Amino acid sequence: MSDPTGTADPAAKAPHGIADVARSAGVSSRTLRHYDAIGLLPATAVGDGGLRRYDDRALVRLQRILLLRGLGLGLSAIRDVLDGEQDDVVALTAHVAWLERERDRIARQLQAVRTTITRLRKGEDMTMHDTFDGFDQSRFREEVAERWGADAWERGAAWWGAQDGSAKDAFQAEQRAIATDAAALAASGAAPTSEQGVALARRQFAWLAQATPPAELTAERFRTLADMYIADERFTHAYEWAGAGASRALRDAMYALADAGL
Repeated sequence: MSDPTGTADPAAKAPHGIADVARSAGVSSRTLRHYDAIGLLPATAVGDGGLRRYDDRALVRLQRILLLRGLGLGLSAIRDVLDGEQDDVVALTAHVAWLERERDRIARQLQAVRTTITRLRKGEDMTMHDTFDGFDQSRFREEVAERWGADAWERGAAWWGAQDGSAKDAFQAEQRAIATDAAALAASGAAPTSEQGVALARRQFAWLAQATPPAELTAERFRTLADMYIADERFTHAYEWAGAGASRALRDAMYALADAGL
């Protein structure tokens, strides 16, 4: 019987398959299965063969998960936030405000760089305000603290400051080499669990472990970092320059290694 109010119930619509949701959201099916397993994003229904399906309410929750990841929250913190809120509209309105602030900050950075180019071409003097407008490194300190503790930023900064020039060059060169190999993995179509994918993920783990105590580089933290390569454009750009799909291939390989127990 039709709804006499003329208002459709979102839950009554045919749910979306996991592959379609993963493709549309820019995450892997493995990520969605992990979110389901930890109770962060339970599937609306599970069909034959274990195929997970998601209704519109689940899609809204996934959108909020991705937005909160962009804010720097870990998975357990995101679950606490979502489970403690009832009004999606209010929460999403707050996200809109944050996104608008990010848009304005990026616009200021863009203008600062354009101003620098113009002044360099004309041989004009630089000004502190114009050069660094929109560049606030303290925001990274806050993100790191939210994810991994208040002293994580200090430890990382101290480690980097202790490296000499050649060590810093080698660290950055390895990151570029990993990006190149990630692009090659994406182009080859090899699976994340392939020999090529496992080798790539192990190199990324070793590279990260230079600045992070191995005991703290857990599977969950490794997954969190992997997701950042897709969800955070600052990290995506660090790999996508090497070729389309590099960041996603690296993320999937890292997830496969984490699932295997590192």
